[in-house]
Amino acid sequence: MMTDKTPSPLDDAPEEVKLAVDLIYLLESNDIDPQVAVAALEIVQQDLQSKLAPST
Repeated sequence: MMTDKTPSPLDDAPEEVKLAVDLIYLLESNDIDPQVAVAALEIVQQDLQSKLAPST
């Protein structure tokens, strides 16, 4: 028996959009306070940007 899988609009979305949707779902499903989430994301952004910077 074959099952038809309806394509999701996210199937063709850029990877960053898919990741953003996953992160939003994770934060909302765990009832994370939006202010806490934003503060944590700022820390994550700083960490990732430091990894992108060329080492001197």
